[in-house]
Amino acid sequence: QVQLVESGGGLVQAGGSLRLSCAASGSIFSFNVMGWYRQTPGKQRELVAVISNGGRINYADFVKGRFTISRDNAKNTVYLQMNSLKPEDAAVYYCRADSMSGFYTWGQGTQVTVSS
Repeated sequence: QVQLVESGGGLVQAGGSLRLSCAASGSIFSFNVMGWYRQTPGKQRELVAVISNGGRINYADFVKGRFTISRDNAKNTVYLQMNSLKPEDAAVYYCRADSMSGFYTWGQGTQVTVSS
């Protein structure tokens, strides 16, 4: 089973940038969709951005124009470039891989903290 490992989280000032990476232990080409989600304490995990194997992308409205998702199948990695970060973007960010059979694989998450 493919495992996902996120990295790139940390502390940044409001208005700053971070780039998250999600590295898979195996090929991500077989996954139909790769995505980033986030969760804060007491709230449900929410979709941030997803990208299909064909390159189709969807963003949550609250990140449009600020975040960019990309995938590099050759490196088995998905990225989330986050610009113009706001304090409300602070959360644990999770990577998820969706197989064509509908099975989900989650990473362990990476913490993003944004200071005002």
